[in-house]
Amino acid sequence: MKGWIHVHSHTDPPERLLDYGEWTLRVGSGERKAHRVIEGRPHGDRLVARLAQIDDRDAAAALTGAWVEVERSRLPPPGRREHYQADLIGLDVQNLEGVALGTVAHFVDAPGGAVMVVKEPSGREHWVLATREYLRKVDIAAGSILVDWPVELE
Repeated sequence: MKGWIHVHSHTDPPERLLDYGEWTLRVGSGERKAHRVIEGRPHGDRLVARLAQIDDRDAAAALTGAWVEVERSRLPPPGRREHYQADLIGLDVQNLEGVALGTVAHFVDAPGGAVMVVKEPSGREHWVLATREYLRKVDIAAGSILVDWPVELE
């Protein structure tokens, strides 16, 4: 109502997204537009926010499906053994047995945590839990990830 939007946040914790005073919204066409966050709060499993220049229901509805982006320079640096998901997309994945599983295509947020979707060139997918237990070594410079994920689990 009155221009408030519902937002699925992928930050940890989710309300941290509200700390960034300006969001860039990318709509389906690829167009991007910066908006200042006027106010926001948690609402169930999402956030609700009011943005500058979004004053009514129609303007808010036009943003349905848009992605919230924050400038990389405004993000905190990842800690030891932490990585931004965007930095892992496209990396080659191999398991401890030396089997090439494919490349990271995207992530899925699941109740137990993030799942890394790794695609083989054939199109077959491996869904690997993206936790310290399974991600043994991430080498962004080399473009590779070593995982403790036997192929037999699938």
